[in-house]
Amino acid sequence: MSGLSELVGVLKAAGEDTRLRLLALLADGDHSVKDLTEILDQSQPRVSRHLKLLADAGLVQRHAEGAWAYYRLAPDGQGANLARWLTARIDPNDPERQRDRMRQTEARAEQQALAAAYFAKVAKSWDLLKTLHVPEAAVEAAVLAELGGRSVDLLVDLGTGTGRMLEVLAPAYMRGVGIDASREMLAVARSRLAASKVSHAQVRLGDIAALDPAIGPADVVVIHQVLHYFDDPGRMLAQARRLLKSGGEILIVDFAPHDLEFLRSEHAHRRLGLSQEQMNGWAAIAGLEVLSMREFPSDTKDRGLTVCLWHLGDRNTTEQSNA
Repeated sequence: MSGLSELVGVLKAAGEDTRLRLLALLADGDHSVKDLTEILDQSQPRVSRHLKLLADAGLVQRHAEGAWAYYRLAPDGQGANLARWLTARIDPNDPERQRDRMRQTEARAEQQALAAAYFAKVAKSWDLLKTLHVPEAAVEAAVLAELGGRSVDLLVDLGTGTGRMLEVLAPAYMRGVGIDASREMLAVARSRLAASKVSHAQVRLGDIAALDPAIGPADVVVIHQVLHYFDDPGRMLAQARRLLKSGGEILIVDFAPHDLEFLRSEHAHRRLGLSQEQMNGWAAIAGLEVLSMREFPSDTKDRGLTVCLWHLGDRNTTEQSNA
């Protein structure tokens, strides 16, 4: 329960046109301040001021990443409950709401286009680039070990890139499907799989931000070094969740939080790593649970990146097994 003055403060924070529009946009997923200024067509100081009022009232949550800051709806508390209650009652056909969502879609499409252009440029040298800052052999062995020697029916690799994970995990699945939006990457992947004689895997052109559920149901979904290319990794994780069969699992490999801004400016990264707290929150919203997490510090000291491996499971299945 809250006092009257506290409740009035929360209601005042939410009860303004621009702030209500911000809440509606954040109900669709995480956004940076830069994105929100472009979507609303307002100045950065004005948008930041509104976001601060919302954050102070417990309606939204701020997460700083280097020179950028990302916002999302607060995950819990009375402010979070009010934000979700309000945004659920906004008419989706309201003209202003429709304009905001159109600009939101355009912003996301522009980000994906930038990433696709980058991948096309580096496709042939992608595996070499990864070895510059990732203890790849140790990570690959750990991903394979997470499957415990099993051979599942269907494994889906989202953002498959050069198909490396389909190659590494080939003994662990009967059928493998890799999805990627880069034709250049897929050309490399097909060549790799053919050279390795991996005949039980295929790769397809597709948008991993708008997945076709017919791809599944999958026993295992792999998301290897992909989430940091998205402003809203939680939205991507929710997409992946819909591909899983009951009791399915998701294996995620990505960077721990870091401050290497050049990865954003030169290599199309949108998030400077993912924290355990963030992963727990995104997983919970998607109906998943983090079963385990391992860290792999960089063996290239000047870069200082740590790679994390998260193993996620269906929360309902986990709760039933513990009952």
